[in-house]
Amino acid sequence: MSVASESRYDVVIVGAGLAGLTLARHLLLYTDKTVLLLDKRADPPGPSQKVGESLVQLSGYYFSKVLDLEEYLLRNHYLKYNLRFHWPTSGKANQALEDYSRSFIRFSSNLATFQLDRNKFEEHLLATAREHPRCRFVGGVQNLDAKLNPGGPHRISFNGSAAECSWVVDCSGRGGFLKRKMGLAQSNNIRHGSTWCWVEGLVNIEKLTDRSWTEVRLSRDRMKQGNFPFFLATNHFCAEGMWFWIIPLHGITSLGLVYDKAVLDSDRVSTARKMLEFVCEKWPVFQRDLPQRKVVDEGRYYDFSYDARQTISAERWAISGEAGRFSDPLYSPGSDLISIYNTLIVDAIQARPADLKRKESVYELVMRVMYSAYVPSYALSYDCLGDRQAFTYKYGWELAIYFGFYVLPFINDLFTDEEFLPHFLRKFGLLGPINRNLQNFLSDFYRWKQAHVPPETETGMNDFYEMRWLRESEKLFYQVGLTREEAIETLDMHFHHLREYARWIVAQVYATVLGKPEIGGDAAFQERVKLRDLAFDPEKMRMDYEAMPSRAEAVAV
Repeated sequence: MSVASESRYDVVIVGAGLAGLTLARHLLLYTDKTVLLLDKRADPPGPSQKVGESLVQLSGYYFSKVLDLEEYLLRNHYLKYNLRFHWPTSGKANQALEDYSRSFIRFSSNLATFQLDRNKFEEHLLATAREHPRCRFVGGVQNLDAKLNPGGPHRISFNGSAAECSWVVDCSGRGGFLKRKMGLAQSNNIRHGSTWCWVEGLVNIEKLTDRSWTEVRLSRDRMKQGNFPFFLATNHFCAEGMWFWIIPLHGITSLGLVYDKAVLDSDRVSTARKMLEFVCEKWPVFQRDLPQRKVVDEGRYYDFSYDARQTISAERWAISGEAGRFSDPLYSPGSDLISIYNTLIVDAIQARPADLKRKESVYELVMRVMYSAYVPSYALSYDCLGDRQAFTYKYGWELAIYFGFYVLPFINDLFTDEEFLPHFLRKFGLLGPINRNLQNFLSDFYRWKQAHVPPETETGMNDFYEMRWLRESEKLFYQVGLTREEAIETLDMHFHHLREYARWIVAQVYATVLGKPEIGGDAAFQERVKLRDLAFDPEKMRMDYEAMPSRAEAVAV
């Protein structure tokens, strides 16, 4: 539907992709605002398959609960079975899944997550938006321009028409309409690339085996791993500085390689077929399947990560999704950031003019902090993907932070509570130096192991919830309906547990480096670990431990 030559809307959203469509739905469900949705495509999402299918707890909650799409998601998209990680075993052919070590969480998440077919999802969102009386969609937009007016209505022109609005929100993806117009681009220190494709049918990793299906079904490994279909997980096959994803969609499977460009030449994996050939060399288990698969679509980012100087303004403009910032697809943070940003933007749109400047200052800080906290994970310790032990500590730590500082506030509607946020930001700020030090420490530990510890020659497995601090963190999913005071108390306790968890991780590293397993359970040693002064120096680590005046008996962790 076209608009009149001069029309007035409360909000103009540029871009009918995931960020723009979810923002439109959020506004239509929770406000009385009128929305104009613009897109350069005549009929989005278009014929090309869209990457970014894996949801985690925060975005799963936002899409299903906040946006009231639970039934639709359950009917049309796979439930997701957490994240699983796999490593080849030294000395084995690694041509069957049983040759690989693995790390996982056996229990399904209490917060439902999904494997999205992005095209089907966005088609549904656009169809429902177009049916709403307060929303207008215009596709095939050309010659788009915006004249932002801090003191009055903004003017958006396109296709020989124009519209006035109170707010402009850029959800235009990597085109970054407002970011380019306003010179807001900013780099970061993540230099990773990715190549991906979709193939026909289901790539079921449990069938990449020399075992009969009866042997697979009756494997004693299921005592630890359970019976839920492994293919429903986002499965990651890992190596130093890189990982390969397998994500099931209905009728097709999404496959993609993400890599640090310092460890892999992008030209080696510049097309889907070249990428799949590399994957079959790196993880030979796929030789029995992927060469025979028909590729139905593909894509590539040579260098995908970037930042923005600002993403929300009291002058009534904002940026959500990839139009502003993008870090890395490991752990699927993109949809989470959309969920948080959209929540803050909708609250700002509803704010009184007298409150907007204050909200801009706080919300811009929250947006930046939520993004920036991911960066050390990708920029400092991506190499840990090459070792199951180092990665288990890294992922468990990061997941515990995520459960407490991302999921807990979100499911309690606290990211727009201006009395909660100062306390939240202070605690998160205190966590930042600890996180950076631990990420560097684990990366150095990984490097040390490569030089000093022979690789595993037998397969192993571990459930991440065997680390009791992470298992305790999962209980935060049930802490819903908290008052502000209860949430602050819960967050303070979680912060205390995170410091204990970090000290425990350091103790496990000491135990491995010094060849003293008893250190892993030495409570007295763990209490003395100084998280802000971490340095990986094996000789100093030995001297520090031996200089301790007393020992506590090893305790079960």
